[in-house]
Amino acid sequence: MGLLAAVLLAALLPGIAARGAQALWPDEPSHTCSFQSLSGKDSEFCRGNLEVIYPELGDVGCTYIPSCHQSRWRISREWGSPRVRYPRANKSKKYVLMLVDPDAPSRANPRSRFWRHWLLTDVPGAELRMGELRGRVLTEYARPTPPPRSGYHRYQLRLYEQPEGGRIRLGPEERISAGSWSLESFVERFQLGSPVASTQFLTKHHED
Repeated sequence: MGLLAAVLLAALLPGIAARGAQALWPDEPSHTCSFQSLSGKDSEFCRGNLEVIYPELGDVGCTYIPSCHQSRWRISREWGSPRVRYPRANKSKKYVLMLVDPDAPSRANPRSRFWRHWLLTDVPGAELRMGELRGRVLTEYARPTPPPRSGYHRYQLRLYEQPEGGRIRLGPEERISAGSWSLESFVERFQLGSPVASTQFLTKHHED
């Protein structure tokens, strides 16, 4: 009986080892993700070499988030805030960074634009050049989560040079809700001017 058990165990081990060696996402083929760049007006939004870097994907600026390796699921459910790097940042300046969705709840019917996903002020230029964000958080990072069957959403990062003096803050109503944010009024209220750099990526619900 001991010999028979040993033979059976030896026969089973290769199968066990093979199952243990499966990829993290067994339903995905083993291949490298290919990125599709934005085109037309969507690509024109990308200016100034602003980099937005997610784990395993790298800089996703001016691209569609690929479906391979569950990237759309992971960006909306697993990964935290990206690294944001601006090599041209002035070391002596501070910056304001925002991430917004102008397509909430859909690009065809954006009645809740701009949905505010992230807002930081007082970001030191020296650290921004290195891809480190240590500013004052006015809106905590909220992952991109497009609703099902709403198509692609643009997730736009806008970087502004922060005027010296004064304190940038959200108003009472802005703190209550991140949706239907009047981005233009905020920019005008604090005299931010035009973005010094901007980029965006497009993604949709991971099951679409």
